[in-house]
Amino acid sequence: MAPVSEQLAPQGAGDPAAAPLPGPPAAAAEPRRENGGEWCLGSGSPAAPSGESGAQPRAATEAPGSAAPDPPEGGWGWVVMLAAMWCNGAVFGIQNSCGVLFVSMLQLFGGDEDKQLAFKTAWVSSLSMGIVFFCSPIVSIFTDLFGCQKVAVIGAAIGFAGLLSSSFVSTIEPLYFTYGVLFACGCSFAYQPSLVILGHYFKKRLGLVNGIVTAGSSLFTVSLPFLLRVLIDSVGLYNTLRVLCIFIFILFLAGFTYKPLVSNAKDKEGGKKGKFRFRPEKKICNFSVFKVLSYRIWALGIPAALFGYFVPYVHLMKHVRDRFGDSVPEEVLLLCLGITSGVGRLIFGRVADYIPGAKKVYLQVASFFFIGLMSMMIPLCHVFGGLIAVCLFMGLFDGCFICIMAPIAFELVGAQDVSQAIGFLLGFMSIPMTFGPPIAGWLRDHLGTYDVAFYLAGVPPLIGGAILCFIPWVHERQKLKERAKPIDGETTEKMLENESTMVSDTTEKPVKEMESGF
Repeated sequence: MAPVSEQLAPQGAGDPAAAPLPGPPAAAAEPRRENGGEWCLGSGSPAAPSGESGAQPRAATEAPGSAAPDPPEGGWGWVVMLAAMWCNGAVFGIQNSCGVLFVSMLQLFGGDEDKQLAFKTAWVSSLSMGIVFFCSPIVSIFTDLFGCQKVAVIGAAIGFAGLLSSSFVSTIEPLYFTYGVLFACGCSFAYQPSLVILGHYFKKRLGLVNGIVTAGSSLFTVSLPFLLRVLIDSVGLYNTLRVLCIFIFILFLAGFTYKPLVSNAKDKEGGKKGKFRFRPEKKICNFSVFKVLSYRIWALGIPAALFGYFVPYVHLMKHVRDRFGDSVPEEVLLLCLGITSGVGRLIFGRVADYIPGAKKVYLQVASFFFIGLMSMMIPLCHVFGGLIAVCLFMGLFDGCFICIMAPIAFELVGAQDVSQAIGFLLGFMSIPMTFGPPIAGWLRDHLGTYDVAFYLAGVPPLIGGAILCFIPWVHERQKLKERAKPIDGETTEKMLENESTMVSDTTEKPVKEMESGF
């Protein structure tokens, strides 16, 4: 994970109290055995606040040379998994269902004389999704400083305020701030800690757990479009937004389950207990992840692939209404996207656990290839059944792309820097995801159809997938170089040892001869 505020010194380094005392060592060794392979919750520990500020695995906070236990792989982690699952569902279920809200906003705020209505309305949804990712680098810093629990709870409260205030506007412009900025900022602060906290409780099952957690958004994407349609038809858009505030309030309560993991040994060996201290600036903003070439390629390829990624979620409902009218239930397409996306997250999340190292990236390469191909096929579907088939395949590989984001980050930069690595990546992703849908809306306003917009939306995923193909090869070369460094050091030390033994042997021989002469 990301670096913590303080590094602990090895046990016994410069501490006379840590020196072994005469007598039976069982009493002193018992706490070490208790925590040698276990994780314990620091809620009852006097050092819980300092442990929460780091909110990282012990492997990232322990000093060099000390034994780092594995995550517990269960226990309270299952509760955390369910809370993170709700977080993904509430945040991205609402975001992915924006197509239903988009049509309702067009009807409520638009007029026939407005020639740029689709362009202006698309900014609400795309700005919201973009801000969720744009704030991620800042969220990762706050997560390192204050811990997952505090950041998630405060973020959910901000999101609740933004969504509630969006239900009182009378024009489209205030929604840019209330829904597009304030609500999205809260979602961002609540979402990223749900990714980071999973690595504290799981390691061997991280791919499977990430698949389950990210499947939460699929469950909400399946059910929310129908719920939103019923609510909008019965109580209107404003009251529908107020109903969605209930989901965000539950997200606020779920954030309290993100308890930090703190070892008892850390509580005893740490410095000042219960006091929070800021880290140096170079530690707060950890740019060392960009020294990893494979991560730089990843951070370039993913955003390049996402310029057209969010276009179907925003404009597909309007495209169906333009082409087929009101004779077909367009919400079925979001249902297909959600179902197969959830299936894809579960399947490919488990498959990723069996793919070694950075070769997991090949799953994302295949995902972008099929997502781009399916986007280009949307305008070619003149039968509603064809659109259903396209959405089924698109959702399947969308789930594959999403569920292995965190495992790939762990492979490329390691557990210590993964928090800010994910934060920087999500920040880069915000740019294409923000500008893609408005550009598609502008094309629709000027050309009268979405065909060109969907054709162009399929090109960036193909380009991004081609860039990602280089990552496994580059990453393996980096690992070989890192392995060669300690080997060279060991051979040098052995050569020096051999030379010293040869010198000692040559000096000892005359001495022995002189002794034999006497």
